[in-house]
Amino acid sequence: MYEDDVRLDRNAIDEALLRDLLTEQFPQWASLPIRRAEPDGWDNRTFRIGDRLKARLPTGAWYALQVEKEHRWLPWLARQLPLAVPTPLARGRPGHGYPWSWSVYGWIKGEPATTARIASRRAFARSLAGFLRALRAADATNGPAPGRHNFFRGAPVAVYDAETASALAVLEDRVDTGAAAAVWRTAIASEPPGRPCWFHGDVASANLLVRDGALAAIIDFGSSGVGDPACDLVIAWTMFDGDDRLAFRESIDADAGEWRRARGWALWKALITLAKNIDGSPDEADAARAVVDAVIAEHAIEFGHAGRSR
Repeated sequence: MYEDDVRLDRNAIDEALLRDLLTEQFPQWASLPIRRAEPDGWDNRTFRIGDRLKARLPTGAWYALQVEKEHRWLPWLARQLPLAVPTPLARGRPGHGYPWSWSVYGWIKGEPATTARIASRRAFARSLAGFLRALRAADATNGPAPGRHNFFRGAPVAVYDAETASALAVLEDRVDTGAAAAVWRTAIASEPPGRPCWFHGDVASANLLVRDGALAAIIDFGSSGVGDPACDLVIAWTMFDGDDRLAFRESIDADAGEWRRARGWALWKALITLAKNIDGSPDEADAARAVVDAVIAEHAIEFGHAGRSR
């Protein structure tokens, strides 16, 4: 942990604090009703302001690094993307004991894919892949390189080699650590693409908004940047399976190397989640174990039947 990785008590970032900040900095919105948004994020506390606005206040110093990036790049990216993304409307200053910049955005209607009713998961997978292709095609000149601002998403997956090794040690005799290690070695041996491109960095079901049964918007670009976009493909194992996963892979047109790196990203996250929750939170542990099992099985098929490899 870095010395300046300061975090606040989440409960201290409440409606009263936001009201004080609005009154001082954006009085035109200070009289509107304020309520916590559901679901709320971990990196930021999110509040509805009336019916058309939301505020996001970072909960830690690392997350606060993302505010300037989103205000600079989101309006520019939005013009090149086929689905809605957040629109920054105002950038707040520290105040009333709150130490960082914060943001006001337009509210996007939709229900997170975690709870929404999706009309066709296959069509959803293809729509998401189309969005990510458009994001990758955006001009990456001077875009933010991987770093602390996005927890090194877009860097070579080996950046998390030590964390992966530590999780495997904790999970010895609890998962097939030999097979998992083989998935990891294959991922870090794969060469990143020669041309860095834009990626979202946190393509998770909670950040995918559904309206009328279809994908309507992608939110939370705090982990975005320019680098290797393989990290965006983790959703293939956390949300999709079977033919839906295949439809996503075919639509994103990922080659074998990128898919292997994506399996590495999925494995890293699942292993550290499983190691943390295996004796405590069964729901989170079961979900993480399912991802570990899925990437191991897929790796075995690829290298057990080389002719099927792409």
